[in-house]
Amino acid sequence: MSQALSLYRRLVSLPMGRWLYGRLICFKAPYFATIAPRFVALEPGRCAIDIRDRRRVHNHIGTVHAIALCNTAELSAGMMTDVTIPASMRWIPKGMSVEYLAKAKGTMHAVAAPETAAVESSSGYAWPVTVSIRDDADKEVFRARIDMWVSPRSAR
Repeated sequence: MSQALSLYRRLVSLPMGRWLYGRLICFKAPYFATIAPRFVALEPGRCAIDIRDRRRVHNHIGTVHAIALCNTAELSAGMMTDVTIPASMRWIPKGMSVEYLAKAKGTMHAVAAPETAAVESSSGYAWPVTVSIRDDADKEVFRARIDMWVSPRSAR
């Protein structure tokens, strides 16, 4: 089990454990603090993150900024990948395509899931992850496909 998943499972049942987990992840990767993520679920094959609607993530028209949505997608895809791939493998995002489907208003709910099963391999491979972000009315406002590069930990 990955360290990220082990820590999540220890903290999730504590009061403010999800908040604390999000803060710890943001300490490790500070840029994600800009969206103040709240982890809703983290398990192999799935990561769900919410971001609140607040001025800090708004664009000039008062909706959630496109880059805040991209940050949420990358974080949820990365965390899902981290807890899903074999321990002998590592990952890095290699590319991302996005679709802005509707104005993003209110709390955003992101769910990341792999398109295929992860495998242990002696060489690197592309592993696509899909992220759907929905509003409180369950309307999909954003969709991303992130290509993760998964390779053996011993590879340089």
